[in-house]
Amino acid sequence: MSATPLPALPGFLDVLLARRSVTAKDMQGPGPSKAELEQILEAGWRVPDHGKLGPWRFVVFEGEARAAFGEELARIFKEQEPKADKKRVALEAERLTRAPVVVAVISTAEDHPKIPKWEQRLSAGAVCQNMLVAASALGLAAQWLTEWYAFDKKVHKLLGMRKGDRVAGFIYLGSATAKPDERVRPPLEERVTYWKG
Repeated sequence: MSATPLPALPGFLDVLLARRSVTAKDMQGPGPSKAELEQILEAGWRVPDHGKLGPWRFVVFEGEARAAFGEELARIFKEQEPKADKKRVALEAERLTRAPVVVAVISTAEDHPKIPKWEQRLSAGAVCQNMLVAASALGLAAQWLTEWYAFDKKVHKLLGMRKGDRVAGFIYLGSATAKPDERVRPPLEERVTYWKG
């Protein structure tokens, strides 16, 4: 059987090699357009998915919904930390307003006779990474965060999560206020071995 060449994707490897997270605090408008957001979500949707389960879903926060959700975060935080000062509570209220658009990626892994939950959760992680790469390809800033509210049961209820669901990440999307610095990474040769039997 002869090989079937797949189409090359000029420039795509450059996007992967140059991709860099921009912290949410270093974002501003404009955020992705409706069409760009659709492309980012579709890129997330295209991940490897053993069993075609689609074990994840999206919750999008735009406009006033970001501040409204932030008020709920501040309320929950204040219940847990009643001695927190007003400045800290205000910081919690502003969590989602740091970027023009925020997307929560929810892992919905369930027991399955053939597909382990671990593989389903990895698929949700791949969703987050694909979204970051798509945002970079569109010239947008993006960051994948899981702060305290990703693990809070009361926040899970606000997100309509069921038992067993987990937040894979909050993807912050916007425009960068400045070019991000390159971060120090472990040397690649220290992380690669070639198995020889």
